[in-house]
Amino acid sequence: MGYHALYQSWKDDPEAFWLEAARAIDWDEFPSAALNAENAPLYEWFTDGVVNTCYNALDRHVENGRGDQVAVIYDSPITGRKSKTTYSEMLDQVARLAGAMQSKGITTGDRVIIYMPMITEALVAMLACARIGAIHS
Repeated sequence: MGYHALYQSWKDDPEAFWLEAARAIDWDEFPSAALNAENAPLYEWFTDGVVNTCYNALDRHVENGRGDQVAVIYDSPITGRKSKTTYSEMLDQVARLAGAMQSKGITTGDRVIIYMPMITEALVAMLACARIGAIHS
């Protein structure tokens, strides 16, 4: 479907358009509605849907045979450091950090502050939080 047809589809039925777009990710519980406008102008998307961002970012790619593909390319113009990390490597790092966080008592709903530069390890920390349901800054 080309851009104009896609745009027209959105204009014709935005609710159906976004629910169809939501099928591109894996849901624990698929949402019954795309946009909740009850408190407009404070809108909420996919209010009753349940999704694990970490699973969608890593696990499903490994499960579908893409574990050896590069997931993250890091190239720092400041330090000159360059690295490539596969989906399997990322999943291993994230799972280990998530386990370490849980061993320290961090659980679903807890707040975690990540104070570090935008490096691969920061992404690992963010995904580890998502994996266990912790909220990160």
